[in-house]
Parts: sequence; C-alpha cells; structure tokens
Amino acid sequence: MESKFESSIREIPYSQEAVYRRLSDLALSEEVRNQLPEDKREDIIFENDTITMNVPPVGKISIAICEREEPKTIKYKTVTSPLPFNLWVQLLPTSDTSCKMRLTIKADLNPFVKGMISKPLNIGLEKLADAIAAGTYE
Repeated sequence: MESKFESSIREIPYSQEAVYRRLSDLALSEEVRNQLPEDKREDIIFENDTITMNVPPVGKISIAICEREEPKTIKYKTVTSPLPFNLWVQLLPTSDTSCKMRLTIKADLNPFVKGMISKPLNIGLEKLADAIAAGTYE
C-alpha cells in the first residue's frame, strides 16, 4: 500500500533557481550537513548524485537523484534501504528572490510498518526541511 508523507511548506529567502542549482548538485549540498546537530553530522555524506546517511535503528540508507525538472523538482530513489522509497523536493517561486519548498516521501508500506515508522519519519522529514530552508544558496 503506497504511503505518502509531506513536510510542511518552508519559505526560503533565495530564488527558486539558486536553491534548485545548489540542491541538484549534492556535492554542493555539504552546507546542509552543517545545519544538522553536531552529533549527527558524521551520519550523512553527500556525493555528486547520492546521499548516504546512518539512520538508527535502520542502518545505512543511500538515495540517488533519479530525475531533475529544472528549476522545480528534484526526485530521489533509494539505492540502499531496508524500505524502498522515493523523495521529492518541490520548489515554487514566490518572488524573484524567494521560493517555497516542500519535501514528499512515497513508499510502499504495510499497515504494521507504517504505524511503526510514521512518527519518526515525519519528524525526520521536518528536520530535513528545516536544514534545507536554513541553507545559503548564493
């Protein structure tokens, strides 16, 4: 059964194009890592089109960019994960110098697994959205 999780919408005080350019090249997204709590920074690695993170108690998860729709959408799919999922970053302009962003995760989850991971997944999605929104995109 497909399950969908969405972050709340975040305002980012940079143009849609600037945010897209930075987020679509994961090697440039190292700055997002610096927005994470110090004890979590070593748990995430950005490389070209792949993000690898350690997610206790699940273990290592790797996701890779599978589609780009400049300047509005970046789609990721799992490379390594006990639960395959897709992650989308959606960007919409609000002016020439700002945009809004929402993160969406879609996964095939049975009701038991969904019940176990919904709350931590929503919390993690909101923290990731916060880190992306706090980034510098110049």
